[in-house]
Amino acid sequence: MRILIVEDEITLNRTLAEGLKEFGYQSDIAENLKDALYYLDIRNYDLILVDWMLPDGSGLEIVTQVKEANPKTVVIVLSARDDKDSEIEAFKAGADDYIKKPFDFDVLVARLEARLRFGGSSIIEVEDLIINPEEEKIIYKDREVELKGKPFEVLTHLARHRDQIVSKEQLLDAIWEEPELVTPNVIEVAINQIRQKLDKPLGITTVETVRRRGYRFCFPKGA
Repeated sequence: MRILIVEDEITLNRTLAEGLKEFGYQSDIAENLKDALYYLDIRNYDLILVDWMLPDGSGLEIVTQVKEANPKTVVIVLSARDDKDSEIEAFKAGADDYIKKPFDFDVLVARLEARLRFGGSSIIEVEDLIINPEEEKIIYKDREVELKGKPFEVLTHLARHRDQIVSKEQLLDAIWEEPELVTPNVIEVAINQIRQKLDKPLGITTVETVRRRGYRFCFPKGA
């Protein structure tokens, strides 16, 4: 699961990234609005932590843009502002949570995990297909399907972003901890496993190849 941390306090930025890594999260860090928008243009994120006050603009700009592009992405605003009006403004912009600085890291992680569950990033249900990331389990019409490891993670990521075409590079960035050390053909291997272990035995199609662009979750076919 990949998180984008947008925070201009360099020490806090790196501390968050290192701490979240211990909980199994992969993080990218940006120190300003410009860099954050660059990352958002090339990658998909499950959650975004964004500081309100950035050197080149307001973090609320990110909240609005992210929610317009993908409403299911969880966005949490971090801010030193402790007044009620600011908190209300953040929620009106589309934020899923508002955390005041300074904060306890363990509490931050707990709220982050709660928001991911609340935001629909836990169990994914599309008609008769159920994908449970927490238990690494897939069920179709009461039949459990054996699909583990990276193929399961690829399917889950595509299902979470089922309104989008996801490139190989985006899949590598989202799922592999060190994407630069693997070749793009590992994605093809994972997609083939999905088709052989899930689609073919059940007579369904969950992933389609979009030529020269990437892959798209398409269950039920034609979605």
